[in-house]
Amino acid sequence: QVQLVESGGGSVQSGGSLRLSCAVSGYTYSTNCMAWARQAPGKGLERISYIMPAGGDTHYVDSIKGRFTTSRDDATNTLYLQMNSLKQEDTAVYYCATDCTPTYCRHKGQGAQVTVSS
Repeated sequence: QVQLVESGGGSVQSGGSLRLSCAVSGYTYSTNCMAWARQAPGKGLERISYIMPAGGDTHYVDSIKGRFTTSRDDATNTLYLQMNSLKQEDTAVYYCATDCTPTYCRHKGQGAQVTVSS
């Protein structure tokens, strides 16, 4: 059974930084694509980034390019999202996820709240 556990969310002022971590178990982590998705208040789920296995390519939606960085540690089955220059519109629940389309993820964690204030 896939288990995804996020940590590192919180509240920050605009322009600040946060780092999310995701511990993955019950999944062939090292050979599969991993993703970060978010759901802002009143909006649907959006996949914002994904990373291919074995140090492969990373992909980002335009709204976070140049500000967020996704990385993975295959030795510890951990996924990371470094978020810099945060904006109020980044306020959302962030999910570590697998098997995603741009608007749906088959497996995701419990979510980590990120709140950005002015």
